[in-house]
Amino acid sequence: MTEVSIGLPVYNGERYLAGALGALLNQSHRDFELIIADNASTDRTPEICRAFAASDERVRWIRNDINLGAARNYNLTLDQARGRYFKWAAHDDLCHPRFLERCLAVLEQAPDTVLVHSRSSGIDENGRMIGRYDQEQAFDADSPAERFAAAILTPHVCISVFGVMRREVLLRTIRHGDWVGADRNLLAELALHGRIQLIPEVLFKRRAHAQASIHRFTDEHERLAWFDPAHRGRLSFPTWRRLQEYARAIRRAPLSGSDRTACLRVLARWLAGHHHTGPRNARLLLSELFRPRRAGVINGPGH
Repeated sequence: MTEVSIGLPVYNGERYLAGALGALLNQSHRDFELIIADNASTDRTPEICRAFAASDERVRWIRNDINLGAARNYNLTLDQARGRYFKWAAHDDLCHPRFLERCLAVLEQAPDTVLVHSRSSGIDENGRMIGRYDQEQAFDADSPAERFAAAILTPHVCISVFGVMRREVLLRTIRHGDWVGADRNLLAELALHGRIQLIPEVLFKRRAHAQASIHRFTDEHERLAWFDPAHRGRLSFPTWRRLQEYARAIRRAPLSGSDRTACLRVLARWLAGHHHTGPRNARLLLSELFRPRRAGVINGPGH
């Protein structure tokens, strides 16, 4: 059985893809499979994927006939995975050669840990360092409610979704959702199942560039269509959706009655706090009702 599966979803990633694949294949831990899901790219991405698959037997390349949207393409790589552990990888980020080795060492030594990532630095489109991410967090308290509270009540970046996870636990979650902010929901749900740890060394480089989805799709409705083209033109209530999915995650998680009650109290604090759903979604609804609708399908870059 393969120890680790790495899923790399990509759409039109020709500029950075070879560098990301090279960094993954250069890992000190060699026992893994690398599953590339090409989301009907129209640039040189298929050519790059074909070359890597031909040169390394660990690489499997899946070519979608149509663009499925980012969420389905992410989950396609998980559906194809066979490893005990799983990691998503972006086509434009870079992993240190010891990233897998260090993350796996923590997972092997801590059976109550479900996800491990490292500290991250930012790089620009040319690979120049632009600083460290100060808002990365570990969710490693003893109590599921404390971990859940840290995940949904405190500001943090969600880079840890690119960490190494126990695949059997990930398969019991929402996986990669098709709404804006789904990565935050996933981390919160994983925190209900176990600890999320953060290696203190910087072993991961997150690339910031103009074509990244978070920068290209500043309109929340366009980002929703990027996650799933079927959502184009639909009304969007992302904060309500996050609330709904948090509640579902609490119901799904293997919690005691007292822990479940404590997590529901945390969710009530989220609802009463600055994430309050009413005013924000009212503004979104008004903007959707009166904004011009554009036809077509968004084929966003990256995944």
